[in-house]
Amino acid sequence: MKTGTLKQILLITDGCSNQGGDPIAMAALAKEQGITINVIGVMENDVIDEKGMQEIEGISMSGGGVSQIVYAQSLSQTVQMVTRKAMTQTLQGVVNRELKHILGRNTSMEELPPEQRGEVMEVVDELGETVDLDVLILVDTSASMKHKLPTVKEALLDLSLSLNARMGNNQFSVFVFPGKRKDVEKLLDWTPRLESLTTVFSKLSVGGITPTGPAIKEAIAYFNKKRSLRGLLSRDDEQYFEESI
Repeated sequence: MKTGTLKQILLITDGCSNQGGDPIAMAALAKEQGITINVIGVMENDVIDEKGMQEIEGISMSGGGVSQIVYAQSLSQTVQMVTRKAMTQTLQGVVNRELKHILGRNTSMEELPPEQRGEVMEVVDELGETVDLDVLILVDTSASMKHKLPTVKEALLDLSLSLNARMGNNQFSVFVFPGKRKDVEKLLDWTPRLESLTTVFSKLSVGGITPTGPAIKEAIAYFNKKRSLRGLLSRDDEQYFEESI
């Protein structure tokens, strides 16, 4: 079964967007383009705006992903859990589409007999360890996130260690919003390692606005840019490459 590369945006924020377009509409656009959006809402001292919670849930639902509200001190395990849960959810969707194609009717895993369902879940688990994964991490650096950024850095390093234990290839990139000179700023280009964040995060400037919609829009464009670069390899080159292996 060919699944391609799973594409995820991991949005880490603690509040409402207050600048730029509608982030929920942008999340729907991402889903249309095969990109899942997962959202982690970082709480501190039980304080999170109700409007903020609705936005967090709305973005993840429109983006076909998972959302979780979490205390800052529990962020590390939550980042890993949400990323893996979303990966499994996406793969289950892929397997369900394959089942419908093979069986020629609307059949999902849930409708299979228990023994067959167990076999299919084994396939999903195996794919979760072997499929390639691109994760673009969007970090809210508005003023209220200032004291949470060291915890975010630790959580992302833990995520890197966790995912690099998989057999599949992982690629990470990191954007922050707001940036120093514009709404969104790239901190880290695509890389299999997140160690370089150790130096970058300490230099972050923290601003007041929260341009979540523009940040998601920029993330979508960045995925498309990566896809365009892959497309520069001509079919003849690909064929030669495959024959050379």
